[in-house]
Formats: sequence, C-alpha cells, structure tokens
Amino acid sequence: MGTFTNSDGLGLAYHGEAENPLICLAGGPMQDSSYLGGLPLPDVIRLDLRGTGDSDEATAYGVDDQVGDVDALRRHLGLDRIRLLGHSAGGTLAVLYATRHPERVEELVLVAPSPFVVGIDVSDDDRREIALRRGGEPWYAEAIQGFEEMWAGRVTPEAFAKITPFFHGRWDDAARAVDAHPRHPKAAMEYYKDARFDPAKVREKVQKLDVPALLVTGELDVSLPPVRAREYADLFPRATLVVQPGAGHFPWVDDPGAFAATVQRMP
Repeated sequence: MGTFTNSDGLGLAYHGEAENPLICLAGGPMQDSSYLGGLPLPDVIRLDLRGTGDSDEATAYGVDDQVGDVDALRRHLGLDRIRLLGHSAGGTLAVLYATRHPERVEELVLVAPSPFVVGIDVSDDDRREIALRRGGEPWYAEAIQGFEEMWAGRVTPEAFAKITPFFHGRWDDAARAVDAHPRHPKAAMEYYKDARFDPAKVREKVQKLDVPALLVTGELDVSLPPVRAREYADLFPRATLVVQPGAGHFPWVDDPGAFAATVQRMP
C-alpha cells in the first residue's frame, strides 16, 4: 500500500505498484476498492476513494470533489499521462477526469459505467427486458419480486437486496464475495447528490475527447444494458464497445479470461 496527500491535505491510499499502471476507480458508489482486487490484469493500481479502504474521511464526497484526488495520485506517481479504468460509478469519475484533463489521459477503460454522467437514461423497460431473460435461474422468483416492487415505485433497501443476483452472470460464491466488500453509506449518498457537473456539457466534451476508449459491459447487465452501452460508446470519437457474453455488472468475475483478453487487446 502507498499513501499520498491531495491538494486539501487529505491522506489517500492506493494499492499496487507499476511503471505504467492502469489506475482503477471503484464504483458502488463509494465501495472499498478491495472488490477490484481480483481484476485479472497486470500493472493495476487501485485508488481508495476518500473515506473508503485506507483513505482518510473527508467533509465532501461529491464525485466532482474527487477529480482532483485522481490528479494528485498521477502527480504522486510521477506520470505525465495515465491509463484509467472506472467501474460502474467509478466510470463517472473517470469520465469527468478525462474530459477535464484530456491531455493527461493515455487511454480510458470503462467497465459497466454509469451513463448518468452523459445524460443517458436506463429505463425500467430496458432493465425488464434483461431481467426477464433470467427466468430459468433458481433465484429468479424472489429476485424479480424486488424489481416488481421498484417498478411499482416502492424503492426500498429490501427491494434492492432482492435484486442483487441480477447484477451477476452467475450467482455463486465469487459473486457473493464481491458484494461482501464494505461501502461508505454516507459518502455513497453524497457522491451524486452533491455532484456539480452538467450531463449535457459532459456529453459535449465526450464527443470531442480524442482519447482511445474501451467500454465493456455484460450481456446481462441490468445497470447498463447493451443497448444503452452502444448509445454511450457511440458518443466517443475513438471508442470500442465489447459486450461480454453471459456476464453481468462485474464481467471480470463472471469470466476472468474473457475480460482480461478484451482489456489487454485494447490498442
């Protein structure tokens, strides 16, 4: 583990060491980066976002506030440009960094990223189409009840807990282990609530972003169904979209070999 200090004097931690690292930003939002520890990729450095893992607590947790943390890590590592991976809500942080500092980004890897940052909406019908394909799963009857409750407007923690298996291509011990990693509830609430970015303006910047980008989503991802992933990828001037067969929101867990081959083939 390494540590550094951001521009506000906040102590932040990272895990891994490499000369040309792939800096990985966790989702959740605000889940401990430890859940990315199983990424089947070389030269990975995981940043513990403020208040998670071994990083210090902060007074502000909005995603905008954390763009500077990424740049502080870049400076600490002595890099002019960085390779950046963002998963889920971490994809929002990665995109904000890339659009604000395009000259500092060598390549961008977005894994099942939240499309909210560019104003793309994932509808209930989008999720329903994916969810109904899982009808043969042994957990389906209880899990679909959670979605039905949410689609009826009853969005509760209990409903979210029921739909958890839908986020995985395989609901097994490896999937359960991912969900066991802690997250910071207060910070998670503030991550988007206190955001100051304008999705329309970010979208305009993405359309001019001259950086090679790879967007990976799972065939069965209810958070970013392939149809919305295509819409997202099409915004980038230099993006490749890969839909991983049989995978959900955590494609490296569902098929580590396929995921590693996809990311390592990035030009």
